[in-house]
Amino acid sequence: MCGIVGAVSTRNIVPILVQGLQRLEYRGYDSCGVAVHQGGALRRSRSTARVAELRQQIDADGVASGTGIAHTRWATHGAPVVHNAHPHFSGGKIALVHNGIIENHDELRAELQAKGYVFESQTDTEVIAHLVAHLYDGDLFDTVQRAVARLHGAYAIAVFCRDEPHRVVGARYGSPLVLGLGDDADPEARYLASDAMALAGVTDRIVYLEEGDVVDLQLGKHWISERLADDNFAPVLRDVKIVHAHTGAAELGPYRHYMQKEIFEQPRAIADTLEGVEGITPELFGDGAYRVFKAIDRVLILACGTSYYSGSTAKYWLESIARIPTSVEIASEYRYRDSVPDPRTLVVTISQSGETADTLAALKHARSLGMPHTLTICNVATSAMVRECELAYITRAGVEVGVASTKAFTTQLAGLFLLTLALAQVRGTTTPEQEAVHLKAMRHLPVALQAVLALEPQVVAWAEAFARKENALFLGRGLHYPIALEGALKLKEISYIHAEAYPAGELKHGPLALVTSAMPVVTVAPNDALLEKLKSNLQEVRARGGELFVFADADTRIENAEGLHVIRMPEHYGALSPILHVVPLQLLAYHTACARGTDVDKPRNLAKSVTVE
Repeated sequence: MCGIVGAVSTRNIVPILVQGLQRLEYRGYDSCGVAVHQGGALRRSRSTARVAELRQQIDADGVASGTGIAHTRWATHGAPVVHNAHPHFSGGKIALVHNGIIENHDELRAELQAKGYVFESQTDTEVIAHLVAHLYDGDLFDTVQRAVARLHGAYAIAVFCRDEPHRVVGARYGSPLVLGLGDDADPEARYLASDAMALAGVTDRIVYLEEGDVVDLQLGKHWISERLADDNFAPVLRDVKIVHAHTGAAELGPYRHYMQKEIFEQPRAIADTLEGVEGITPELFGDGAYRVFKAIDRVLILACGTSYYSGSTAKYWLESIARIPTSVEIASEYRYRDSVPDPRTLVVTISQSGETADTLAALKHARSLGMPHTLTICNVATSAMVRECELAYITRAGVEVGVASTKAFTTQLAGLFLLTLALAQVRGTTTPEQEAVHLKAMRHLPVALQAVLALEPQVVAWAEAFARKENALFLGRGLHYPIALEGALKLKEISYIHAEAYPAGELKHGPLALVTSAMPVVTVAPNDALLEKLKSNLQEVRARGGELFVFADADTRIENAEGLHVIRMPEHYGALSPILHVVPLQLLAYHTACARGTDVDKPRNLAKSVTVE
């Protein structure tokens, strides 16, 4: 959600800024722009189209400079129109871009308007630009420190001033920002970005800025100051890390969309996530994991969106296999309610990006309540989430460009199942023989997933019927109920069809009133202990004239009939069945969206990396 790139250099850095924006497109955005210091003045190009169109506009405008900032915006304050797009100017002197939300923007706006500042947008960002201009005293670094001390909320900003060429200042609080150092080809250069991937191919020397840091970029040098408890600032050194960011996701190959590519990458992603797992041991999650696992007697999972559904699935595993009480909380709700903390709780966060603002805030809230034991399941080893948690398991899904998560979800499930087995081992709830059976099943997952992906032609046929619908129900029971939730989420995210999911047993308690021939009902039907109960639920739908679309294990004896369509899964997979059953639901959402002609990889109103609350 929103992306920042900035740079100072002795060469024209506009191509690097635009390339960085393209690498951040996976986050989702509805406008973009670039501003530079050129000819002693500020120049900018902004667009509500894609970055490719912005590049053409920049070329036509002749924008070029060694100092500049760039941004992709996901609208929060103000509609996605050009005058709300970043960068924002103040008085032809200050140019600024911003990620996050400023909670006291109304108060600051009124104050600045009273001082004569004229606002051209509805954004909270323009407030920061005018505040910096108002406080400017000839030293931009000092000015930004005084300005951010007045901001309430979350921010990552990059700003430069007309009067100070070859200088860019950045600051962060609650939103990620990294500093990049020049390489041998351009040692004088310094860069800012929302994440290291934006600088892939430009530099691999990265400094991760911490909460409250302000950074001063100049040719061949930089300074960082940290914000103290009294809102003063003090110089600080941050480690330089070598980060080899991946850029391979840029090639679509034979696929129509990144989402389709990423669905088909799941066998490889699962294999990569399990690489090096020779046996189950707590140390898979970091040094000291055994000590932590012995010290806890319950689990609290905090997550949002798709990650919340992976946590909801893991609850079934953790309680049935590891025999440990587990609760799963939506991160954005958890921090704002009164809960009962327990210091013997393992707080588990789940995040694809590791920068999800709500989950990070919930993690900090849990720690503030006296729960010190923390672990994250995350796809980005260098993320804030990994740095904040005591323990971690890094999934290896690779870069996921499509906004609707697919391979990140299944690799999260793989990591969570490993956590279940590790906790079960420490707690003595599994035997070595049971552990070996589970591990063998996990290693077979890539092959099993390939067989599921071979069902795509059958799913395409269903998608043609779904494309004409506006509503759908998804049903599941037990540990497949969260998979039904995830299937409904995928359909609504990218096809814009209204979809809801329910435990199948809840049909008669309300949702059955919605069932007609116009409401397709998608059902996940594994051959488990709840199968016969599920069959009864299916009959309830058929009796009301509903049309059923069932993903059934081969031995469930659910047959095609009038109003009952069945796609047979290749094999029953026991506890790991959710990882297989979610894949055809992903394919159904994808092909339905294709049939409806929506923007599959960049659905309206949504962002990939949600870094605002």
